[in-house]
Amino acid sequence: MLSVLRHRRYRRLFAAQVVALVGTGLLTVALGLLAYDIAGSDAGAVLGTALAIKMVAYVAVAPVITAVTDRVPRKVLMVSADAVRAVIALMLPFVGHTWQVYALIFVLQAASATFTPTFQSVIPSVLEDEDEYTRGLSLSRLAYDLESLLSPVLAAALLTVVSYNLLFLGTVAGFALSAALVVTTRLPRLVPVDRSIPLGHRITRGARVMMDRPVLRGLLAMNLGVAAATGLVVVNTVVYVRDLLGGSNTGVALALGSYGGGSMLVALLVPRLLTRFGDRTLMLTGAGILPVGLATAATISAVDPSPGRGWAVLAVTWIGLGAGTSMINTPAARLLRAESTPESRASVFTAQFSLSHACFLLTYPIAGWVGAAAGQFTAAVILTALATLAATTASRVWPADEAAVGVEVVTAGR
Repeated sequence: MLSVLRHRRYRRLFAAQVVALVGTGLLTVALGLLAYDIAGSDAGAVLGTALAIKMVAYVAVAPVITAVTDRVPRKVLMVSADAVRAVIALMLPFVGHTWQVYALIFVLQAASATFTPTFQSVIPSVLEDEDEYTRGLSLSRLAYDLESLLSPVLAAALLTVVSYNLLFLGTVAGFALSAALVVTTRLPRLVPVDRSIPLGHRITRGARVMMDRPVLRGLLAMNLGVAAATGLVVVNTVVYVRDLLGGSNTGVALALGSYGGGSMLVALLVPRLLTRFGDRTLMLTGAGILPVGLATAATISAVDPSPGRGWAVLAVTWIGLGAGTSMINTPAARLLRAESTPESRASVFTAQFSLSHACFLLTYPIAGWVGAAAGQFTAAVILTALATLAATTASRVWPADEAAVGVEVVTAGR
């Protein structure tokens, strides 16, 4: 997998991604502590609102920014987004009201909604060989999973010697270094865009391409399954560990580590798995694993298992959910590249970014609000039903005889 790093341009872009991820991880910890300073026991509500604002920015802002900036060089766009994120992170320690937090978080996440899909759409032009692109995707997935595990550890270590406000400086440094790495990277020339097409048409172009292609319709369905599993793990792991199994905060970290471990294991194996099984088989297998894992989570919440047995089942279940989501997330960009043209690629990657996050606007409230009001069993059952619907729909709309990679695209530019 690491052989892909011999490509100088990709190596710099990957390094930019890693340092930006570390900065984002430090920001997550610092923001939680800032929310507690401002709102005290209502910090959870502040963070929940901030998470909702993040998703709204991802869903609503990304397609508009992509359409409006379609003639802006990709390097300028990414560096500008990093600069905005760095400035906002520098401002956050000085706020004293929740509305200020919300306003700054919206701007920061709007910048992230600009940077991430732009970054993702550039990589296919940097790594043109399909096998190398696959290895690059696996490495990128691994970076995301490692960040989720290591950033909290790094933040905890830093907090032993500095105040949490200084974590924001680490975030600023991460975004600044990311911008510096992008500035020094030669990127492919931007494909000319026809500005005679109305703005509204350009904003919705990526979504229309995804709805037009059977393979991408299958990916859209699988996004819902990923959101159902991720929603349960992110929102309710603490409830499963602390309330159902009587565990500690360390147990919460270990459970989340199990989920991340399952995802990382698959990310490492994806290049080999794709060679043997192909995109459709691997991704639909992942889609099938998710409802089984969610149903097992529902069972855990219903039967009140003994701590020893409950911990074993929970760990295996969370590993399975992590593996299932990675089977879908890691190869997804291969489908986006294969089913788009150079002219439509940025729009298609942005549409996937926006529409996949739209699913979380449904699954996060189900996991959180339904879990709190009607119990964890009910929430898990509803999420199981959504994941089952997603897997069934994906298997039906993605024809078994349609190639996912390497096909000639004749309709993606419409």
